[in-house]
Amino acid sequence: MKNAVGREIPEEILSLTGKEPFQGNNYKEGVPFQRSAPTVHPVMDNQHSKIVQSIREALEKCNAHDGMTVSFHHHFREGDLIVNMVMNEIHNMGLKNIKLAATSLGKAHEAIVPMIEDGTITSIEASGVRGKIGEAISNGKLQGLAIMRSHGGRVRSVFSGETKVDIAFIGAPTSDEYGNLSGTGGKTNCGVISYSAVDADCADYVVAITDCLVPFPNYPAQISMTNVDYVCVVDAIGIPEKIATGAAKPTTDQRKLMMAEYCTQVVVNTPYFKDGFSYQTGVGGASIASTISLTRIMEERGVKMGFGIGGLTKPMCDLLEKGLVNVLMDTQAFDLDAVTNIENPNHYYITASEYANPFNKGAFVNKLDYVILASLEVDVHFNCNVVVGSDGIITGAQGGHPDTAQGAKCTIVICPLLQGRIPAICTDVTTVTTPGESVDIVVTDYGVAVNPNRPDLLEALQKADCVPLKTIEELRDIAYSITGTPDPVEFEDRVVGIIEARDGTIMDVVRQVKPL
Repeated sequence: MKNAVGREIPEEILSLTGKEPFQGNNYKEGVPFQRSAPTVHPVMDNQHSKIVQSIREALEKCNAHDGMTVSFHHHFREGDLIVNMVMNEIHNMGLKNIKLAATSLGKAHEAIVPMIEDGTITSIEASGVRGKIGEAISNGKLQGLAIMRSHGGRVRSVFSGETKVDIAFIGAPTSDEYGNLSGTGGKTNCGVISYSAVDADCADYVVAITDCLVPFPNYPAQISMTNVDYVCVVDAIGIPEKIATGAAKPTTDQRKLMMAEYCTQVVVNTPYFKDGFSYQTGVGGASIASTISLTRIMEERGVKMGFGIGGLTKPMCDLLEKGLVNVLMDTQAFDLDAVTNIENPNHYYITASEYANPFNKGAFVNKLDYVILASLEVDVHFNCNVVVGSDGIITGAQGGHPDTAQGAKCTIVICPLLQGRIPAICTDVTTVTTPGESVDIVVTDYGVAVNPNRPDLLEALQKADCVPLKTIEELRDIAYSITGTPDPVEFEDRVVGIIEARDGTIMDVVRQVKPL
C-alpha cells in the first residue's frame, strides 16, 4: 500500500505492527488520545532505602526478565557509558529477547553488537543508530524490527503505552539518596536530562545511575524522587568531553560557510525575521555557522530573538549572554559551553514532551518561526532522508527533524549538492524521514530552492535578490551532470526497520542491504 509520500508499505508490516501508512502531517489532528499509566510500587516506610549496591541488584529488584523492554537516554552522546554498563549485566544474567528502547544509539554503544547477534537484544527502538549497530541492523542481524522515531514521536509512543518500558535507566550527573535527579552539579554534567522525563513518568521501574551522590534534597530536580525506584552509584556514567563530537563541532569548510551565509540571507529576507522571532538550528557545521552569521545581522539591525530552542550549542548560548535572545529552552546540550550555560537564569530545562510531542495540547515546535536543519539527501519532492546512507546502511537519527520541520513557519534545510561523489539532491531519496510538505526551502552550495507550496517565500527572496534561486529540479540536474545519474541501492526483500511518522503511522521501511 502506498502512503502519502508515495512509499510502498508492505501489508505484512502493517499487519505485524498494527499501524497505518502515513497519510499526511495533520491526519490525526484533534483525534482524542488516551495516555497509559505505569505500575507504581509505593514507598510509605520512612526507613526505606532506594540505594542499591550494583546494577545487578537493581535488575533483580526490578524483576528483570526475558522479553522485557529497557530504556536509556543519550545526553552523554558519544561519551555515554550507561547503555553498555547495563546491557553487559543483562547479558551476564543470561536474559534474552530484550527490546532496547533508547532515545538514540551511537558509536559509543558498539559493544552491544554481539548481543544483537546472539539474541540478547532482538528489537530496537530509537531515534536512530550509527556505526556498527546500524551496519548490523542493515545486514539483517537483528531478529526483530528496528523502529526509528523522532523525539516527539518517541514521547507519543511511550505515553500511549505502545512502547511499554519495564525498566528505565537514567544516567544522572547528580542524585540524592531518594532519587531527585539533575543534569548538573556533578563531575559528569550533561546540562539537562530532558529525554528521560517521559520514561520516568511511564516506566514500571526507574533506576537512577549516578557518579555523584549529593545531600537530600537535590533541588531543583529535573526528575523527581516520586518517579524513581532505585539509585545506584557507580564510578563514572559518561565522558563529558565527548558530548561535542562530529556534527556538533563548528566548521571551517568554505563550502559550508557559503551555505551558512545563504541560509542567513534567507532568514533575514523572509517575513518572520522581526523582533521577537523564534529560532532553532541543528548541529551540522553549516547550521552552527549560520547562527554565528545571523548574530552579526541581529546586532547590526537591533533585532532580538524571542526564544531559541532545541539541542543547544555555544553560538545559541552566546546569543543569550549578549542579550540577543530573551530565553533559551533546552532539551539537549551539544557541547560543554551549552552544558555550563544552563546556570544562566534565562536558560530553561524543558521535557521532550513540551518540546515536540505531537499528541499533547501544544508543543514548543509549533511556536517556531524558523528551524535550520541538515539532511543526507533531499529529493525533487522536498522529502528528506536523515537516517539511511546512500549505500543503504542505517547511519543517522531522526532526532527532532520531523518535529521541528512540521512545526516551524519556515523550515530551511541545508544540504550540499554532493556528499562526496554522491548527489545529495536527487530524484528520490533512499528513505523518507521528513515529508516534503514540511520543508519550505533547501539551501545548497549551488543555489537555493523554494518549495512551490510557498510562493510567499519565493516572492520575498526574489524581491530581496539575496541568494541564487533555482528550482529543486535544476539543482538535481546540476548534481547529476557532475556525477551521472546514480544507480539505486540494491536491497533484499526483508524489512529490517521502519521509519515512523510523528503520529505513529509508517513513513517508510528500511530493507536489508544486498551483500556486495
